[in-house]
Amino acid sequence: METWVNRALELGVDAACPISVEQVVVGDWVRLKCQFGCGGYGQCLTCPPHSPAPETTRRMLRDYRRGLLLRVEGRGEGEEEAAARRLQEAVAALEREMFLSGHYRAWGMAAGPCLFCETCNLAGPCRFPHLARPSMEACGVDVYATVRSAGWEIEVVRATDARFRLFGLVLIE
Repeated sequence: METWVNRALELGVDAACPISVEQVVVGDWVRLKCQFGCGGYGQCLTCPPHSPAPETTRRMLRDYRRGLLLRVEGRGEGEEEAAARRLQEAVAALEREMFLSGHYRAWGMAAGPCLFCETCNLAGPCRFPHLARPSMEACGVDVYATVRSAGWEIEVVRATDARFRLFGLVLIE
């Protein structure tokens, strides 16, 4: 996994650490926070109700043993979109590179709504299937519990000019 940690850093994430799938916490309540708290709900194919439901995520996790948790950081609202895009691109690139190296089940989750289209084509296929990945939250992953289980700090961002951290996960068998 050290090779993948180094590769993640080369791709622009600020930190990466291997975790076991037992450290990934899934909660049914997480998607409700998307539905009743996020303006992106239903706006793109990577968000609920189009993303995998928590029960699907729980079943899917049984097919994996480990993952690579990724973190990007920034400060203030002005940096959030660029940081989210950096994370989404790194997740997609890592997943592809892991697949091509023989880890054919590699699968990634990023953070936040997809940023690759101005408006998502909800009536048809995704225009960027090689890049678009659902967020951990959209799949029911309790990001706070998962990040803390890896020994990293995570706090609620309380001000628009505050420092923030975004997290992604690439699963590998």
